[in-house]
Amino acid sequence: MTIIVFIIVLAALVFVHELGHFLAAKSSGIRVDEFGLGFPPTLYKFKRGETTYSLNAIPFGGFVKIFGENPDEESMTGPEKERSFFNKPKYIQAWVLAAGVIFNIIFAWLLLSLGFMIGMPVPEGYSSSTIVQNAVLTITDVQPGSPAQKAELKAGDKVIKLQAGYAVAENLTAEKVQQFVGSRQNQIVTVTFQRGEETKTVDVIPKTGIVSDRAAIGVGLEQLGTLRLPIHKAVWEAMKMTWYLAKAITVGLAVFLYQTVTGNAHLSDVTGPIGIAGMVGDATRLGIVYLLSFTAFISINLAVINLIPFPALDGGRLLFVLIEKIKGTPISSKIANAFNAVGFALLLLLMLVVTFQDIIKLIR
Repeated sequence: MTIIVFIIVLAALVFVHELGHFLAAKSSGIRVDEFGLGFPPTLYKFKRGETTYSLNAIPFGGFVKIFGENPDEESMTGPEKERSFFNKPKYIQAWVLAAGVIFNIIFAWLLLSLGFMIGMPVPEGYSSSTIVQNAVLTITDVQPGSPAQKAELKAGDKVIKLQAGYAVAENLTAEKVQQFVGSRQNQIVTVTFQRGEETKTVDVIPKTGIVSDRAAIGVGLEQLGTLRLPIHKAVWEAMKMTWYLAKAITVGLAVFLYQTVTGNAHLSDVTGPIGIAGMVGDATRLGIVYLLSFTAFISINLAVINLIPFPALDGGRLLFVLIEKIKGTPISSKIANAFNAVGFALLLLLMLVVTFQDIIKLIR
C-alpha cells in the first residue's frame, strides 16, 4: 500500500510541475511535441493534435518535450521556427521555464488549504483567532541513533503515559517528560503512545550525551491540536504557511550547499526516493491531513530545488536565459546542450548514490 501511495504522490507532483511547463508553452504559441510521465521505456502513448502523451516505465520524474528548448537546426531556422522556444522573447522563455516551479507552489498552497478545511495539526496557541482543539503531546522529531529511534518511535506519535517501575506520569507536557526521563538514566521507561487509531507501548532507556545536562531519549515534543477553518480563512492561512515553508526550505538548502562547498556536509542527511517512500507511508498511517501536508512540503521542496542554477534544472536554464539577455546573443546550442546533458547525468548519479544510501540506512 505504501508503494502505491508513494507512486500516486510522486506522479501528482511530477504531473503538476510538467503541466506548468506545458500550459505556459501552449499559451505562448510554442509547439509541444510530447508530455511524458516517468522516463522511457514507454508503456503507453497516444497523440492528440501535435502533442504525444506518454506513460513511461521509470516513475521517478517526467518531461515536456518543447520544440526548440534544446536548440537544433530545425528549431532555429526551419519552417516552424516562429513556434520554437529558441526564437521566443526572453521573458516568454523565462515564463515557460519558471511555470513548473510556480505550479508546484500553487499545488502546495491548495493542498494546505484543503488541510486547514479538514483540520490541520498545529501547535497549541498557533492561532489567536480560532481555538486549537484536542491538543495532545506529540513527537515532532526523532534524533537519528537515539533510544527513541531504536524503539521505533516516530514523528506524529501522541505520547499518553510514561512509566518506570511504580512511578507513572500522565497528563503530560514536554516539561513533565523532560523531568521524568531526565532523572532515569539507564532505567527502563515504558512509553504509551497513540499512532493513528492504535495505542502501543515501547520500552526505552534514557542516556546522557543527547542533551547537555540530563538523560534523554532523543525526541522533540510539542502540544499539537487540530485547527479547522472556513474556506476563506483556510486559503489565507495556507498561503502564510506556504510562504513560511518556502523560506525555511530555501534557508536549509542554502546551508546544506554551503556545507557541501566547505566539506562539512553529510550525504546521510539527504533523503532519496526510498526514504521519501517510507515517510509517505508514515504520513498515510497518521491520516489524510498528514499526507496532504507532507505532499505539500515535498512540492515546495521540488520547487526550491528546481530553482538552483545548475544545468538541467529549471534554475540552470533560467541562468542561461539571463546570460543571453545580458550579452545580447544566444549561447552556442552545442555548449548549452552539452552543459544540460552533463548536468542531467550528474543528477542521475546523485539519485543513484542517495538511493544506495537509503538502502544502507534500511539495512542498518
